Amino acid sequence: MSESSFQDDVLGELGDDKLTEIAGLLGTDTAGAKETVAETVGAMTGDLQQKAAAEDADGAEVRQAFAEVAEPPLEGVAAFGGLGGLLGGGMMAGVLAKVSKPVANAVSKKTGIPAATISRVIEMLIPVVLAVLAKRASGKAPGAGPAGAAPGTPGTPGAGPGTSPAPGGGLGDLLGQILGGGKK
Repeated sequence: MSESSFQDDVLGELGDDKLTEIAGLLGTDTAGAKETVAETVGAMTGDLQQKAAAEDADGAEVRQAFAEVAEPPLEGVAAFGGLGGLLGGGMMAGVLAKVSKPVANAVSKKTGIPAATISRVIEMLIPVVLAVLAKRASGKAPGAGPAGAAPGTPGTPGAGPGTSPAPGGGLGDLLGQILGGGKK
C-alpha cells in the first residue's frame, strides 16, 4: 500500500482515546470500533462522491463544499480552526450532517448495529473527517494529493499547483485526490 487510505487517515487522526470512546459506545473492542469507523467513513465518502457527481442542487452544494475545503486557509487565522477547523469546513460540516442519516442507515443494515448508535459515531467522526479533508486538500496528509498531486498519487491529471478546482474535470480530480481512489 503506497499511500494511506482516507479511512486510515481518519483512524490516525481519531487517536486512541476517541477510538476507545467509540468502542465503548458500540459495546466492542478497539478492533471492532476500527472496523465500524472504516465502514462508516467508506460509506460517507462514497455517498459524497455520488452526490458530487449529480447534476442537481445537492451535487452543487457538495461540489461547493469541496471547493471551500480546498481553499488555502488564511495563514494567521488557520491556527484558530482547531481540528482542521469548522473554519474551513463550515459548508462541508453541513454536507456531512446531511449525509449522516442515510449513511447511518446503510451502515446499520450492513453491520446490524442500530442506526441511532451509528449516528452518534458519525457525530463524533464529523470533526475528524473535516480535519482529514482539510489536511488532504492542503497536501499535509500522508495520502493527500491536492492540486499539484503528491508523488505516487494516481489519476491526478488536470489540477495545477495551487489552483482551485476547475469546473468539470478539475473538481472530479480534486475529489479523487482528497477522498482517495480517484475513481467514481
